[in-house]
Amino acid sequence: MIAIGFIGAGKMASAIINGLDKDTFSIQISGHTLDTTQKTAHMLGIKAAASHTELIQSSDIVVLAVKPHIIPEILRAHQINKPIVSIAAGMTLSDLASLTTSKQPLIRVMPNINATIQKSTTGITRNANVSDDTFATVTAIFESIGSVHELAEKDFGTFTALAGSSPAYIYMFIDAMSRAGVLHGMPKDVSTTIVAETVLASAQMLLSSDLNPWTLVDNVSSPGGTTVAGVVSLEQNNFVATVIDAITATVDKNKAMSK
Repeated sequence: MIAIGFIGAGKMASAIINGLDKDTFSIQISGHTLDTTQKTAHMLGIKAAASHTELIQSSDIVVLAVKPHIIPEILRAHQINKPIVSIAAGMTLSDLASLTTSKQPLIRVMPNINATIQKSTTGITRNANVSDDTFATVTAIFESIGSVHELAEKDFGTFTALAGSSPAYIYMFIDAMSRAGVLHGMPKDVSTTIVAETVLASAQMLLSSDLNPWTLVDNVSSPGGTTVAGVVSLEQNNFVATVIDAITATVDKNKAMSK
């Protein structure tokens, strides 16, 4: 059984732990205070470590599930001679390497908010010190809460926009459509449910098809029909360009914050 230790007992750590098979992994956490750690561990049905040191000593893999500004403090205070997995936004492999030894196995992982419902889209990358077996194990950990995509680290900023920030933009799109339903006489809650269900099913249809999105747009658009009228209106109002601009703004902001 593989022992996984989570330093940090917040929402993301809890979401990941909830998705893990307790028969496959031995799991423990250590948090800011022992009292909080014990309460969270009891809720999750796992072990509470008395300290970060105790957790590190008894774990095969250590997951840093704390805020980015806490990581330097932890890595300077503890020598971790186990593979380290970081889920801290903005902390690059180089940042982590500067705080550890030259031989330290490091894996950078970025889940998104949908981990809370076991539907995360997660990005993952590693340094040269990580064995294939360890990488496969960590990949399996995060596959338990959704899908995992191995990326070059240079693409993590784009991934942040496409998977990390985009749920906010998708919620805005759903709300805009549901408000249109209200404008035309439909109750907001009914309108929102209809739109959300349609967005979900449309995404599932795209993923289950080998067709590209624009082909699916054409399939819905009958000549001279209602759908193509709406498509043309979106094009006239720069819908595609506006979405691309939003993603670019997110990528640029991420680059500025990482400097």
